[in-house]
Amino acid sequence: MGQFKFYSIGSSSNGNCYFVGTDDYGFLIDAGIPVRNVKRALKEHNIALEQIFGIFLTHDHTDHVQYVEGLGEVHKIPIYATKEVYEGIKRNSRVKVHLTDSRHIFRKCEAVNIRDFTFQSFPVSHDASDCMGYAITFGEKTLVIATDLGFIGKEAANHIAKANFLVIEANYDENMLKNGPYPYHLKQRVSSHTGHLSNVHTANFLADNWHENLTHVFLCHISGDNNTPEIALQTVSNALSAKNIVPKMLIPLNRTEPTEMVILSEK
Repeated sequence: MGQFKFYSIGSSSNGNCYFVGTDDYGFLIDAGIPVRNVKRALKEHNIALEQIFGIFLTHDHTDHVQYVEGLGEVHKIPIYATKEVYEGIKRNSRVKVHLTDSRHIFRKCEAVNIRDFTFQSFPVSHDASDCMGYAITFGEKTLVIATDLGFIGKEAANHIAKANFLVIEANYDENMLKNGPYPYHLKQRVSSHTGHLSNVHTANFLADNWHENLTHVFLCHISGDNNTPEIALQTVSNALSAKNIVPKMLIPLNRTEPTEMVILSEK
């Protein structure tokens, strides 16, 4: 089966795209990064687009789907999403996406098996059409991706409880958002239960729900206006340290540049 690898190509409101895979093939989570940038980032690790066997979408917001047509229709990569997400993309006036042959529809909470991988979607709370996270299993190890959620609900918590590796949102610092440049209505949207997770929310959840099988945590979707990677990392680190929790890996993902390829496990 080879190595289980994770690679963030970009993680922010400017665009989101993650690679999960092996030495020989892999998948993308979301398609919010220009195709040329995705190709360049993958080439750095000797991965061609022909080795991408599918793209799984979390929801229909522009920073997650803007370049899905170029990857799906032009490069013939299957696009996996629910019917509701596809309908949301059609309604999104900020993107012009026409998907035909590349569309693959599944029902949320239904497992999708492709070669050595299982993709199990689960609902998360965000102001988008059918927003979801993914628990991605390879061999006996599971990577959970939980991004763009206003709070960690029961379904997300249940999957995190089984995760070996976790990509979780730490979007904003509460003081920076409160005193920052956003208008009041946008501050309310970000901090709502259908918005984003704050550093404190994520930090407290991890400290209260840590388990021995969880070894790697990646902090994603860090705001460029209301947060910094340093503040996000320090907030989470402090909460974990207070309970004597020391992860094998705890890193904030780069907002607009690729983060190093991480070998999660070997099989």
